[in-house]
Amino acid sequence: MTRNLLVLSLALAALAVASVAGATNAGTPGVSSSTITIGSSGPLTGEAAAAAGVLRGADAYFKYVNARGGVNGRKIDFKYLDDAYDPSKTVQNVRELIQQDNVFALFAVVGTGSNLAIRDFTNASGIPQVFSASGATTLGRDYAKYPWTIGYLPPYSEEGQIYARHILATNGKKAKIAVLYQSDDYGKDMLAGFRKGLGAKKNLIVQTVGYDPTASDVQSQVAQLKASGANTFAIFAFGKFAIQSFVYANKLGWKPQIYVNDVASASSIMKLDPQGTAEGSISVLWGKDPATPKFAQDPGVKLAATIIKKYVSGGNPSDGFLVAGMAEGFTFVHALKQAGKNLTRKGLMTAVTHLDEANNPFLVPGVKVHTTPTQRYPISAVQLQRWHAGHWVPFGAVQSAKP
Repeated sequence: MTRNLLVLSLALAALAVASVAGATNAGTPGVSSSTITIGSSGPLTGEAAAAAGVLRGADAYFKYVNARGGVNGRKIDFKYLDDAYDPSKTVQNVRELIQQDNVFALFAVVGTGSNLAIRDFTNASGIPQVFSASGATTLGRDYAKYPWTIGYLPPYSEEGQIYARHILATNGKKAKIAVLYQSDDYGKDMLAGFRKGLGAKKNLIVQTVGYDPTASDVQSQVAQLKASGANTFAIFAFGKFAIQSFVYANKLGWKPQIYVNDVASASSIMKLDPQGTAEGSISVLWGKDPATPKFAQDPGVKLAATIIKKYVSGGNPSDGFLVAGMAEGFTFVHALKQAGKNLTRKGLMTAVTHLDEANNPFLVPGVKVHTTPTQRYPISAVQLQRWHAGHWVPFGAVQSAKP
């Protein structure tokens, strides 16, 4: 953590505690007889801006719910601010949301680094930081130290293990694996799980190269990985870096079997030029991708399209980020309903850690939301999918992604 980020974190922690103390006699912060004010932060601009669809999708779903009476008689007021995928800006945004907007809870904050930058002070001040848009394993594992924080995405460590198991099952004797990973908590989490999944076959990895998420490109890293002689390429990268990995590998004439992590697998990212650039790549899915032909007539995808048309200006019904945000929004509304009309932050966390949701229309069949006080991974199952002829094709059974 940089010195400036540490100073901001400490300042916000003190501010949040003071804010909560001052609001004790006035009832639950962010909750009135008619509204529930919640906040978030994410990359609305910049090179990771595609992930803003998660927040816009959730916002659209909340508007849909509000139009039908809200939750227990209250409308959800969702305020989300731009951090351009910079954790230090996330800290500033959360300071504003707590100090000026007096939010009841933080919901779906985007990015591993951003969530780790704020969780010390959210937990010190008893502010729920729920359904973070990250699969960082620590968000579910370290609940004893951070009881007010919970993620939503499948844990990265298990996602990495699933790719490793597939490699061992399909090419365990001949695979030579090269790994590109983002050199931060997110990328290292995925890589650690991948290594664990390979077990005694860790020596199948012939090269790993990390990249700085503030860098401009990963061209030299991809060239280095190709030079390793690998026939299998694991891309544990986000946004433009994932796109560059595909494009540079193609330009170099490198045709390995590619595995690309979930957060970079949106169809909008995968539709590269030339069309065959990503052909045969493998990833996982847990939410319904509206661009996947299998889900073209799915009721949940149709509902999402209706909501997008009405509540997301210029929104593309085929944007998987929007549907993922709706899945998170659905689960948050479910938790609010369980928390009851006498809404408190503690009551929300009790509801969030006692979920058994099998009817989320935006999740892949067989993927359920389940939590307990000691099982803090809401999404703990995924399905494999393969990119073919310009779209994803799910295959195999839904499998556990639970540490």
